[in-house]
Amino acid sequence: MATQEPSPPSSMENNKPGFPRKILANKLEDKHLCNCCHNILRRPYQAQCGHRFCSYCFNRTVSNGPQKCNACIKEDIFEEPTSILKQGCAFPDNAARREVENLSAVCIHESCTWTGSIKEYELNHEGKCEFMIIPCPSCKERVRLSEQERHSERECPERTLNCKYCKEPFHFKNIKAHDEICPKYPMICEGCAKKKIPREKYVDHIKFCSKFRTPCRFHVVGCEMSVEKEKIHDHERACAYEHLNLLLHYIMGMKVSMEGLQPQGLELAGHKLVELHQSLRELEARVSLLSHTPSGPPVQGAASSSSSSSSSSTSSAAAASSACSSGALASAAPLPHPSSALAPTLSVSTSFTPLPSSVGAALELQLHSEKTKVAELGRRCIDLEVKAGTFENVVCVLNREVERFATTMEASNRQHRLDQDKIEALSNKVRQLERTVGLKDLTVAEIEGRLREMAATTFDGVFVWRISDFTKKRQDAIAGRAPAMFSPAFYTSKYGYKMCLRIYLNGDGTGRSSHLSLFFVVMRGLSDALLKWPFNQKVTLMLLDQSNREHIIDAFRPDVTSSSFQRPVSEMNIASGCPLFCPLAKLDSKNSYIRDDTIFIKAIVDLTGL
Repeated sequence: MATQEPSPPSSMENNKPGFPRKILANKLEDKHLCNCCHNILRRPYQAQCGHRFCSYCFNRTVSNGPQKCNACIKEDIFEEPTSILKQGCAFPDNAARREVENLSAVCIHESCTWTGSIKEYELNHEGKCEFMIIPCPSCKERVRLSEQERHSERECPERTLNCKYCKEPFHFKNIKAHDEICPKYPMICEGCAKKKIPREKYVDHIKFCSKFRTPCRFHVVGCEMSVEKEKIHDHERACAYEHLNLLLHYIMGMKVSMEGLQPQGLELAGHKLVELHQSLRELEARVSLLSHTPSGPPVQGAASSSSSSSSSSTSSAAAASSACSSGALASAAPLPHPSSALAPTLSVSTSFTPLPSSVGAALELQLHSEKTKVAELGRRCIDLEVKAGTFENVVCVLNREVERFATTMEASNRQHRLDQDKIEALSNKVRQLERTVGLKDLTVAEIEGRLREMAATTFDGVFVWRISDFTKKRQDAIAGRAPAMFSPAFYTSKYGYKMCLRIYLNGDGTGRSSHLSLFFVVMRGLSDALLKWPFNQKVTLMLLDQSNREHIIDAFRPDVTSSSFQRPVSEMNIASGCPLFCPLAKLDSKNSYIRDDTIFIKAIVDLTGL
């Protein structure tokens, strides 16, 4: 008995409406449609009236209470109570469900080639199709399901990233803003060019960085230079004259501006003060006279006297007030002395009437106002005097500073001249040491060359010469830059003949440009006086096959009459050997003589008879 395939879990029954009509591969029939959502039935329920609904659609319809069946109304077969939809009046239609689930289905998404049954679609493909278009949860852009992860990680403008410096999360669109405030963001010092300084430590770094450029301390008086911290003192010493000049111009400008304010202000204040003092004395005299004059009953003609006296006093007070307020007392006519003005009144007591109390109060008010003005002007004069004294003290201090700077500058110049002399002496000594070091380098190079020769030297008459970088050296020979090469020296014995080889990689004489030429050279040695001359030992020259199959060999016995084999009188005799030692064509073709761009030359001197 075949095992029945499992149905989708029951949790799916009530959360989705019917399947889309487009998934059917065959013709659509009305009996497979939900009478509510009009899509293909999903978990079909059959109501009492016989109409079928999706489980989700039926539960949603009756969730707000009993409802009339719209299909019955549309078909004009409505009948109560069978056409009333309510909880418990419908049952799962398993037959219709099996029929629907066995229908052939295709994927509704573009480019997807999936096919199967509706049951397989629901179980394995619905919501999982890689071609399904879904909105990005962050930016709401519609992307395919298969591209969602890549979009979320690389393309979404709303994606969240972790700063690789401070590890704090931020939105991708804010990456530049975060880089501007990231405390761990690597900064580069503009002075010492040190890299990867965390922003939170950058301020501390530039405080102590000797290479960081900072404004000169005299920038407040006009110096526009920015110098490295370690050179700030050198800059101040070198530009001391310019700094003092800027400072002097700054001070003189302040002094001129103060002098432009002081003369007119002080002169005007002095005139006002004198005028106010004079007016004050006159008013005090009048008040004292008025307060000591006896009062009596008025007599005939007193009214006119009183009125005239009052009017004259009032006009005098007004004149004094206007004169004081405008500061023009000096140009006005001088007031008569109070005693002379009041003499007729005192001599004839019957013609005097005391001033009204309002006139006295006006004079008292005028007196108080004048006193206030005098006090204010006195205070302003004192302030100006204090400021003038302060600026004079500042100028004196700055003059002392200028003198001190001049003295310091002169001492610095003397020290500079001494330093220049020391520098010149040290420079001469350095040049002398450089010459000595150059000679020592030559000596060391010569010793190193000798050591290399000694390391390669043999004392048994057999010598193998390894020539590397063959291609380059041959090109140099063809171009004429280095046509010949000498091998290190070798000996027949420790106190025997001294010899070397000479090779022309592009040929020499009759073998030029066609053969590799190899020659044997007898050199002057320290033991030549003990040896038998001319040199008469057989010499064998070989180009070694590095596969040990076919060496190129040439041998000769020296011509005792040739100067090449006589006792050397110079560093070495004329070379003698084989100008046609090996055809170059043989080396240009595929061969085993050259490997790793290296060849080996072997020389064997017959020691018979020595």
